[in-house]
Amino acid sequence: MRKVLYILGQLNDSDMEWIRSVGIKRHVSPSEVLIEKGVPIDAVYIVLDGTLSVQAQGDRGSEIARLGSGDVVGEMSYIDDRPPLATVVALAPSLVLAIPREKLTPKLEKDFAFAARFYRALAVFLSYRLRDTVGMLGYGTSRQMPEESQESLDDSLLDTVYLAGARFDRLLKGVTDTSAG
Repeated sequence: MRKVLYILGQLNDSDMEWIRSVGIKRHVSPSEVLIEKGVPIDAVYIVLDGTLSVQAQGDRGSEIARLGSGDVVGEMSYIDDRPPLATVVALAPSLVLAIPREKLTPKLEKDFAFAARFYRALAVFLSYRLRDTVGMLGYGTSRQMPEESQESLDDSLLDTVYLAGARFDRLLKGVTDTSAG
């Protein structure tokens, strides 16, 4: 859940309402592939519920990460417009909110304030992900998994944690209450 805080903490309530309004709720069955390595994707996904596996070698390949509620996936391929480097498959019944590229791109091109907040949110999110990866690879004083890290949230993130958590709760409630799926 911590990962969603990086993104939602940078956005405002109207941004979240827009995301909820254009987002498409999608149920992903166990073993179903959400993203396939090398195949272009047409959305950024927010994991609302369930467990997804990120696999380096495609179906049943080596798992490099597990994603759960609050994780974001597909953001790298959105930013650089290149096919994904890994396959993402559901391990359990999962629910994601797909933010379609065809809606997101025009919004970013026309709404500069939203674009600034959105890209900052992704930059903060990717920065923390990279720091976790570097720590996991052992470039620090000790080799630890990110979840075991003693690193605390920095002050700028702490200021937004409560709002981000409330925004995620409203997003989840709004999507599950208003979408038939």
